[in-house]
Amino acid sequence: MRVTRHLLVAPVLLLGLAGCAIDIPADPDGTLDRVTGGTLRVGVSPNPPWTDLPDGAEGKPAGTEVELVEEFAAAVEAEVVWVPGGEEDLVGQLEDGALDLVVGGLTATSPWSDKVALTYRYAVTEDEHGEEELRVMAAPMGENAFLTELEAFLLDQELPR
Repeated sequence: MRVTRHLLVAPVLLLGLAGCAIDIPADPDGTLDRVTGGTLRVGVSPNPPWTDLPDGAEGKPAGTEVELVEEFAAAVEAEVVWVPGGEEDLVGQLEDGALDLVVGGLTATSPWSDKVALTYRYAVTEDEHGEEELRVMAAPMGENAFLTELEAFLLDQELPR
């Protein structure tokens, strides 16, 4: 009797779980959905040649990462809004949901890795001592669909790896 009941309950549970339609990777805050066809809010900290503010905080940023972000935004049909600042302030804004991305020549050894999601390295460079540096960008923690889309875009670029 007990075995029969389990055999009847198991298919019902499986059907119920199948109907949940879980999307993985997911964005709990909906970053990718909001950005796609909308606005990509990007914090930029000067760190030439990756990022620079040649005309000061009021001017348009320049640099390798700025170009990458603009190309990514075009790929998801988003308009970029640049927010200049220091890394600490920008990471705080990223944590608070005021920004979608932070760029500034960050490396995989960033001290912010416990507060933000760092992308997979998209480029490998050498520092002044000949040590390898893995270049990354910072996204909100847990926004995995956005992070996956950004990483796929970055890995498609022809950069030194």
